[in-house]
Amino acid sequence: MTYKCAVLGCGGRSQGHAEAYRHIDRGKMVACCDINEDRLNAYGEKYDISHRYTDLDTMLEKEKPDVVHLITPPTLRVELMTRLSDAGVSGTIVEKPICIGADDYKALRELEQNTKTKFIVNHQLRHHPRILKFLKDVEKGKIGQVRFLDASAVLPMSGQGVHVLDLIFAFSDYAEVETVFGASSGYDDINGTHPSPRTAETLITFKNGIRAALQAGEGAPVFDKSRPNWGHKRIAVYGTHGFRHWWMYGCEESVPNLVIKRSEHDYADQDILGQARLTNSLFNWLEDENQVSPTNLKTSLDEWLVILAGYMSTVEARPVDMPFDPPDNLLDRFKAFVGV
Repeated sequence: MTYKCAVLGCGGRSQGHAEAYRHIDRGKMVACCDINEDRLNAYGEKYDISHRYTDLDTMLEKEKPDVVHLITPPTLRVELMTRLSDAGVSGTIVEKPICIGADDYKALRELEQNTKTKFIVNHQLRHHPRILKFLKDVEKGKIGQVRFLDASAVLPMSGQGVHVLDLIFAFSDYAEVETVFGASSGYDDINGTHPSPRTAETLITFKNGIRAALQAGEGAPVFDKSRPNWGHKRIAVYGTHGFRHWWMYGCEESVPNLVIKRSEHDYADQDILGQARLTNSLFNWLEDENQVSPTNLKTSLDEWLVILAGYMSTVEARPVDMPFDPPDNLLDRFKAFVGV
């Protein structure tokens, strides 16, 4: 089957979604939509998409796409995801971050419980070839039992912290979270749509005994100062018999005889393949209910609840037991706490 796919939002991030279709044979981009007509036409010309719309409802009515790539600011998530669900779109790939606070988190929890649309969040990093290899190594027990995860990103939590948090969940085998203890400071709202602490550190304890440390924002590790601030995502996985360490342009792994193997990779090449595999994971789920995409909406909301728990922990200076019911005004409480 060839899925009819459409793009909603033709900004810079949407380029990666479209480029991935060079590696996809089960789907075809048939339409694109953006309220900015110049941006819409430039996108359509670049990717040879002739059906172009400035109105979402018109596109849905005329094209009836199977899959929509939702690449708009997170301030619009709830409204647009609800409209796609109501229109009966089978599957949707939603750009990260999935939320901005607690009120939209709760709205999306309700949507997830009632919708027939299969929503996945665009954590393409989860599908990078090197990440998949390391996940397979961990599954096969090559580093023994996982004990500790260490992840960081120089961009703040809503920028890239959510990406490495998703990897923490993957390498913990999607275990339930027991407690969250966070310390955050400062506040920044990138483009007025991505509110985050300027720096945030979070300690996560999973019910299977794994511990994790997440750092996002100012003070996070920098491996190569020549790289831009978005070029420093990383995760290290420590087990009873070895470790795996991935960063955006390289990785290292322990091998027998106390040897550390180090290698490099091209992030852009890996990212396109990761994007294609994420898209294919949605196709797999559409074809087989048992092949649930790992970055599905429910799991991504579980991850966002950890971020909210970090806010609560900062404001109240205490560990937060999970799960918890965040107050709707939690983000406002955090802003007041840091002096915004």
